[in-house]
Amino acid sequence: MGVEGLPHGSWTFLTSHARVLLALARDPGARLREVAATCVLTERTVQAIVADLEREGYLTRVREGRRNRYRITPGARFRHPAEAGRDIAGLLALLTDGPDASPREPGRT
Repeated sequence: MGVEGLPHGSWTFLTSHARVLLALARDPGARLREVAATCVLTERTVQAIVADLEREGYLTRVREGRRNRYRITPGARFRHPAEAGRDIAGLLALLTDGPDASPREPGRT
């Protein structure tokens, strides 16, 4: 069996970047070690993904004491041309719990 109990060679709909983003949307104060366990990735991989997401403007890291808190940028746009013009707020709303998990900017749908 492969990752997440799937047979080797199986695929999933969400990328590791999407899974990490969703994990941080669900729990903005999560430690990256917890995100790694949730996403079935190594901590080093999660660190690299968070760096990618920060660099591209999908999230920001805010230091709170000795911990980090992550703020998602719901108005950030998908990168692939097939989703051009769409922001990530819809995906976050669909796959996270709670009404405040992915607030929409006024005028955005």
